[in-house]
Amino acid sequence: MDIGALKEVLDGRKLCKACIERLVPKRWRRFLEKVDPEDCWLCEGLSKEIDEFARLVEKKLKGYEFSTFLIGSKIDEEIVKKEEDITRKAGIKRYVDIKTWVNREVEKILSRKLGKNVSYQNPDITAIIDTRFNHVTLQVSPLYIYGRYIKKVRGIPQTKWPCRICKGIGCRRCNFTGKTYQTSVEEIIAEKVLEATGGESESFHGCGREDIDARMLGEGRPFVLEIKNPKIRNIDLGELEKEINAFAQGKVEVRDLRFSNKEEVVRLKKATFPKVYHAKIIAEKEIPKEKLKEVVDSLRGITVKQFTPSRVAHRRALKTREKRIMECKVMEVKGKEALIEILAESGTYIKEFVSGDEGRTRPSLSELLGIPCKVEALDVVAVRGE
Repeated sequence: MDIGALKEVLDGRKLCKACIERLVPKRWRRFLEKVDPEDCWLCEGLSKEIDEFARLVEKKLKGYEFSTFLIGSKIDEEIVKKEEDITRKAGIKRYVDIKTWVNREVEKILSRKLGKNVSYQNPDITAIIDTRFNHVTLQVSPLYIYGRYIKKVRGIPQTKWPCRICKGIGCRRCNFTGKTYQTSVEEIIAEKVLEATGGESESFHGCGREDIDARMLGEGRPFVLEIKNPKIRNIDLGELEKEINAFAQGKVEVRDLRFSNKEEVVRLKKATFPKVYHAKIIAEKEIPKEKLKEVVDSLRGITVKQFTPSRVAHRRALKTREKRIMECKVMEVKGKEALIEILAESGTYIKEFVSGDEGRTRPSLSELLGIPCKVEALDVVAVRGE
């Protein structure tokens, strides 16, 4: 830094103590006259408002439960430009810019007053101070809760389905609910969690999904519920689990609730865990027991090619998917009905694996058996690998 160049840039204009200490190395500070913040050419009085900014943030944070926080700020562009000109023309290389200084000073005050820690990586709440208008906005980190759900009844989807006619607005077709189905696994679980956390909204992240008319049994399907803008973070998940299960009235059950994070959402979305299914099938005529066992045995370890099923073609890309059937066994045969257990790669269309879907899935159980069959009832009984 060149003190002569700095004086030339200032051209008689004075700086306050805070701005001098931010910009000027200690050995050169005695050469500059300090003025009150109101008379500071650079910050224009901003440096004396730190206590007020801290008060505004503290007031805004009332009602929110958090352990860590961070302060951000918006500074008048004219002040920022003047600071850039000074540092560039005077050759000042190492200094604390005014935005960083404001943030750190407010953080010091609030950390001491509130007994909370500052986090630069994953704060629970970030407060943004608009220093131009003395206005504070909050960015509240979502709360993530991991668990497993068991769906004990058929006929409800995993997530909310907006009405296809009104797209969620509400119309006669959906009885002005905005939904295709009255409820969902997501809504049943989320209602009590939103109530407990004071959150504004949520997003449900499941590890895959079962058909609406299929049950999810066994130890359940992994999921993460993301609560947005939560006011309360310190909740008893054991008690919450009981409340959700009581509210669900036997339709859904949750277990193994624990706190999670965004990284786990990504992990679950990328996961390709194989699933175990129990499929109750019905054929057009009586099923030969030995023939069925022979066919099922032949299906173990094969790869089936599945062109997008006709039932989901309106919402899935039209392409051929190759899926592996790892295990397949007959559990029961009686007349035209049978129960088979299938361990298949994630994303396998089990109904079409049985029916063939008019040739869209090959090979299929129906094709090899020589008798048209369809799945009458389907249950997911295990999610392997989690």
